[in-house]
Amino acid sequence: MDTSLGGRGFARGLCGLFAASAALLIVVLMLVLMAVTASAARAQPASNLSLNAQLLVGARQNDLVQVDRVLIQGASPNSRNRAGKTALLTASEKGNLAMAERLLVAGADVNVPSLDSVTPLMAASYGGHVAVLRRLLAAGARTDPVDRMRKTAMLYAAALGHTDAVEALLGAGVDANASYDNQLTALMWAAGQGHADTVKLLLAKGAPKEARDDRGLTAQEMAQRAGHDAVAAMLAATKLQRP
Repeated sequence: MDTSLGGRGFARGLCGLFAASAALLIVVLMLVLMAVTASAARAQPASNLSLNAQLLVGARQNDLVQVDRVLIQGASPNSRNRAGKTALLTASEKGNLAMAERLLVAGADVNVPSLDSVTPLMAASYGGHVAVLRRLLAAGARTDPVDRMRKTAMLYAAALGHTDAVEALLGAGVDANASYDNQLTALMWAAGQGHADTVKLLLAKGAPKEARDDRGLTAQEMAQRAGHDAVAAMLAATKLQRP
């Protein structure tokens, strides 16, 4: 009797051991599967990226075909990267009118800024991409936002001598008389950087040459200090604006 009971106990022990071994094997297999899956995810090709990520990559690479494809597949036109840039902002930086148009048609918000508060309009103004700038204005781009450098689209266009961009912004309602941070005007920025054509346009549109910044300097004095004698002479020869 004792032997028989001992035999049954031994059998039950073996069954318990086999069950534990099987459970351990299942755990090991699951861990291996998880590791393989994670590795595959890290090594996934571009075709497996999310549609939104593919949209941003396409904009960065000027790949209109890819942008169009992923928009059709459902990518959000207002997707943003880690810097807060939308595909429209990237297209505006690059002066890619066709891509900007496609994104706007898809519903891209023309005024979404980056984390640095840079808008698509600022990006187009900075690059002197007038065709894109005009399309953004037509889509309702605001001209008044300032970025973290306290500059507007107009100040970037004027400071960099993008005369056509300045003209487009003036046509959209930007005041040639407006003063910005430190009481600087667009004319002061253009004069201080020696951009004669931009200075000439702003004067013709009524920008006051007698205005002074918070240091008490005029556009002419800024041009002189920066060594832009021709621009300073132009300003000196211009009659004062009458109220």
